[in-house]
Amino acid sequence: MRAAPLLLAFACLAARPARADSCDALAARVIRVTGASLAGRAEPGAVFRAAHADRMSLDCRAPARIVIGSGERRPPVGWFTLVGLAAEALGKARLRDAQAAALNLHQDSLLAEVPMQARVGGVILRCDTGPRAVGLAGFVSLCVVERRDGRPRKGSLVRKAALPRALAPG
Repeated sequence: MRAAPLLLAFACLAARPARADSCDALAARVIRVTGASLAGRAEPGAVFRAAHADRMSLDCRAPARIVIGSGERRPPVGWFTLVGLAAEALGKARLRDAQAAALNLHQDSLLAEVPMQARVGGVILRCDTGPRAVGLAGFVSLCVVERRDGRPRKGSLVRKAALPRALAPG
């Protein structure tokens, strides 16, 4: 009877480092694919330095996501390439597809003045522009790359229309 609580405690302790190891492995993959450097580690993720981003962070909680921010209203092409590389690192999306989607979502968000999202390979890209960009002060352009396994969530936004799927045109 006494062994059961000890086994449970041991199992919990044993599972914790495995989660940290998987986050370390994911951070290492992001570094290897994007060329960013590690700026710091904070549970449950990491912060990176990247040539074309003012902010780049990884959140390892499910679903894992990478936030890439720029202080510029119209970031350079390298910023969109970085978003594509992050999508490749996180969800094995094709670089060219993710880069083109990020550019289109950013432009659409500038025009519509609302966040836009699209699914590319195994990730969801959400891009926002303007002072409201996902509540992160000082960032005018922001893209979130989120790992998606399986089907998109019900009620997710359709890229151009920004409407729930049930109301989408067509």
